[in-house]
Amino acid sequence: MKKVMTLIAIPFIGVAIAGAMPAWADGLTGPQGNAARSAEQYLSISGFSRVGLIKQLSSAAGDGYDVADATVAVDSLNIDWNMEAVKSAKQYLSISGFSCKGLTNQLSASAGDSYTPSQAAYGAKQAGAC
Repeated sequence: MKKVMTLIAIPFIGVAIAGAMPAWADGLTGPQGNAARSAEQYLSISGFSRVGLIKQLSSAAGDGYDVADATVAVDSLNIDWNMEAVKSAKQYLSISGFSCKGLTNQLSASAGDSYTPSQAAYGAKQAGAC
């Protein structure tokens, strides 16, 4: 006796509910939306500059997203980069002592966190190093 397998197709019906989609979902491709979700996860753990977050998302040692997708994803989010600089500065001060200049340099160095000079200065000052 032969067994017959029957496949039943059940259509997926999506229902859009106002406010149900994340803010970053509008107009992003699948990879960009995934990169935006990854970015939000990183930001919930640690402070990142715009450049640093894009590098984290796009590096081979990080998430491996295309740079273009990572950039669009990061730019789609409503991020206060000054507050991210404060978060990073506080993290540095929790593990080591820094002068105002030293912390500002660490935050703004391309080999460091890559904040803009004004973001780095704001972060260092608000964290209490200046």
